[in-house]
Amino acid sequence: MDAVLEAVAILATFENVGLLLAGTAVGIFIGAMPGLSVNMGLALLFPITFSVGGMSGIVMLLGIYCGAIYGGSITAILLRTPGTPASAATTLDGYPMAIINGQPGRALSISTMASTFGGVFSTICLILFAPMLAKVALQFSKPEYFALAIFGISMITSVSSGSILKGLISCLIGLFIATIGLDAMSGLERFTLGTLYLSGGVSFMPILIGLFALTQVFVNVEDAYKNKQTKQTIKIDNVLPTWADFKLTLTTLLRSSCIGTFIGCVPGTGGDISSWISYDQAKRWAKDKSQFGKGDPRGIAASESGNNSIVGGAFIPVLTLGIPGDGATAIILGALMVHGMQPGPLLFVDHAPDVYAIFIGMMAANIVMGMMGFSLIRLFVKVVNIPRAILLPIITIMAVIGTYSYNNSMNDVLIMFAAGIVGYFMNKIGMGVPGVIIGIILGSLAEQNFTGSLMMSDGSLAIFATNPICAVFLVLSVISLLSPLYKGILGKMLKN
Repeated sequence: MDAVLEAVAILATFENVGLLLAGTAVGIFIGAMPGLSVNMGLALLFPITFSVGGMSGIVMLLGIYCGAIYGGSITAILLRTPGTPASAATTLDGYPMAIINGQPGRALSISTMASTFGGVFSTICLILFAPMLAKVALQFSKPEYFALAIFGISMITSVSSGSILKGLISCLIGLFIATIGLDAMSGLERFTLGTLYLSGGVSFMPILIGLFALTQVFVNVEDAYKNKQTKQTIKIDNVLPTWADFKLTLTTLLRSSCIGTFIGCVPGTGGDISSWISYDQAKRWAKDKSQFGKGDPRGIAASESGNNSIVGGAFIPVLTLGIPGDGATAIILGALMVHGMQPGPLLFVDHAPDVYAIFIGMMAANIVMGMMGFSLIRLFVKVVNIPRAILLPIITIMAVIGTYSYNNSMNDVLIMFAAGIVGYFMNKIGMGVPGVIIGIILGSLAEQNFTGSLMMSDGSLAIFATNPICAVFLVLSVISLLSPLYKGILGKMLKN
């Protein structure tokens, strides 16, 4: 109890509260800007921790971390341009609700509620179950990672709103893109066309921005040319989610937060994987799936609670084992070590007040993030009222700047435009782009861990069947892939 009181005393200073507020606000802005990732924001502002010192710098980084993950949903909902990869799944229902259904305030309020819920939920799990969840995460080796990736790929049947065959084809395109570059095991070049740029693989961020942002720009330009869309002025009456929306999404919030917390504590995963799996499970467990992809509140809640709940989960291996769960926590791990705190079991003994200060700071960061989100919704929605002749060039400029700043490469910008053109034609033929994103995200993870697993077992495939966790994930993957076919056959039998 003394350690908790000391932690509160550490945080309850004007400087620390100000840094928490500033860090969260900066994080929301960074997350909302396409191309400015969470990791980039943390890396850019990391040097400030040296000037403010100690726990003050850590608190600021926590605010940036939480705010940036939430911020990605703002442009994902209003512009169909995910600010971060973790918000890509939010576009599936967020954009239709905000623009097509004319309810941007409702979409943003559900997103803010889900983000806050997921962040607070995972922080509570971090406080209560850190040692236990860390032990579970340690059971994951290469076979488990491979099975987890396959399970993620299998959810393409859920995010394919139209033809499942077209969804599988788009996923295969993403898997192919993931193979471009040097083979991680052999070092051989694959599909590089003899260029040095492609030897490092195709950057994910340009493709993400191209498929979502530029594709939508091209679609809107076509609509403007055909005079299909008139100027709209949308006003909102309420910035808080309704009780009906809360009841509808509560089960989804709990399920997705559990998924995100667990995935977050597995090193090497992240919010992008968590959001897609959470969305997939929300759709599978829903009794009425017809509104998913058309503005279903459960789709927004699943994605945003799933990606924000990785925050607490990712800190579990960091604090208990000294193992970063993702790139963002690796930066924060470095900040802890720089300021004299060595993560691991002894951290809870030698620096107990600092550990509790991290817990309280993370909880406060999520609450501040929610308060800022709700208070700024009316400001965010003004984006929708900007004339299209002004908005579309702004989106294009943001996309170019964000893409270029990611690697300071004009090649990335060209890749982005190519992805936008491909995405436009995929949209014309009804082939959704989420499959491409899923394939790219999980393709490398699946390939590298499949090869590594075979090396561990001297080429025997039995390693995937004899490992319990791996076997469970693979069985779930088969069920996931075959369930649409089974439902289709069953539906035809019932009609007959």
